[in-house]
This record gives sequence, structure tokens and C-alpha cells, in this order.
Amino acid sequence: MHNHGYKGRKFSRERDQRRALLRGLASSLVIYKSIETTLPKAKELVRHIEKLITKAKKADLANRRLVMSKLNREAAVELCDHIAPNLTKRNSGHVRVFKTRVRVGDGAQMARIEFVDDIPSKKEEKVNE
Repeated sequence: MHNHGYKGRKFSRERDQRRALLRGLASSLVIYKSIETTLPKAKELVRHIEKLITKAKKADLANRRLVMSKLNREAAVELCDHIAPNLTKRNSGHVRVFKTRVRVGDGAQMARIEFVDDIPSKKEEKVNE
């Protein structure tokens, strides 16, 4: 096998497994606002989630459906309705990745990925209204 025409990391997984991995990581990031994973997965997740945030900021029906196809329902609604409206200050660079520790079991470099801007939770939005 050769890598011509494939951009991104393979993670020793087949295509459907890779897509499921990124979907799960992206959904967790949207729901929990910050997650810890391995550094290569975090770097690949940045490429994936930035595109979804850009689509969610446009907020039309077609882009909303595209976001729903890449995330689970709960995360897609959270991203389109609560997170994307709070990220209007910047055009890109919505998430940051920084190294945290080396995992004890296999020595993998771990990283934390989180949103750059503070995003109020649903409870804080209700209190402010």
C-alpha cells in the first residue's frame, strides 16, 4: 500500500474505524469542552473540528445537517446552538492543543485539547437571562 492521495494520520485503523474515532473525539470535545488524548489524535482532531466549527457558524440548514452527519445528535445541537455563536470573534484557531504528560503504560505523549474562548455552559446562560 502506498500513501499517495491520503492526507492525515491513519492510526493503524481502517477508514470506518478512523472516522468513528474522530467522530467520538469531536463529540466528546464539544460536550465536555476539554479532553485529554494522545498528541497525534489531538492534532488530527484540530483539523476535523475546525471545519465543523466553521460550518456551524454559518448556521444554515445545509451546514447544520453536515455537522450532524459528523457528530452525534447531542453534540451537533450543542455546537450549532451554544458554542458556534460564542466563537464569532475569530475566523480560525478555535481550539488549542498543549502537551500534558507521558502515559505510564506505553510512553505515549498525551495532550489536552480545548476551546480557546470561554464558552458559558447552559446553566450560566439561563442565569444571565
